[in-house]
Amino acid sequence: MAIKKATIQQQVAAALAQANPADRPLVTIQAVAGPSVWLMSMLGLIGQLFLTYYFVTVTEQAVVIHKADRLTNRPDEIVYALPPAQVAGAIGDIRRNTLWSSFRFRLPGRAQPTRMNVHRQWRDEMDHLLTLLTGTNPAPGAAGAAVPGPRA
Repeated sequence: MAIKKATIQQQVAAALAQANPADRPLVTIQAVAGPSVWLMSMLGLIGQLFLTYYFVTVTEQAVVIHKADRLTNRPDEIVYALPPAQVAGAIGDIRRNTLWSSFRFRLPGRAQPTRMNVHRQWRDEMDHLLTLLTGTNPAPGAAGAAVPGPRA
């Protein structure tokens, strides 16, 4: 099971190279989709059933979302490969918190935006990813830090 961030990033890069050898990852984050991670943790194993683990990667050509394997924490199947122009307007409601930050991502085929929860170990990468996709830096003190957007 990959726990170290560098190992996870290598595994995602290898999975991307298998899917498209000509593409190169720029930034990768691990995100937990679903309701509040805190609430789901309090519900134990039942709460975990409501969460989906993803790797979100911005590459030179696309935004690629892999589903993460629950047991090995390795990238599993690619669930979305989207052009960056399509993603720019689909991200909003960015919230930076002490432990779990989040943003809303309107995924294709879903009526409501999906809440993507990001642990603080991935926060720098999240800021970089969101800056690449929205053109605004969500870090505190950055110009235009508040990014409104789709909200469920």
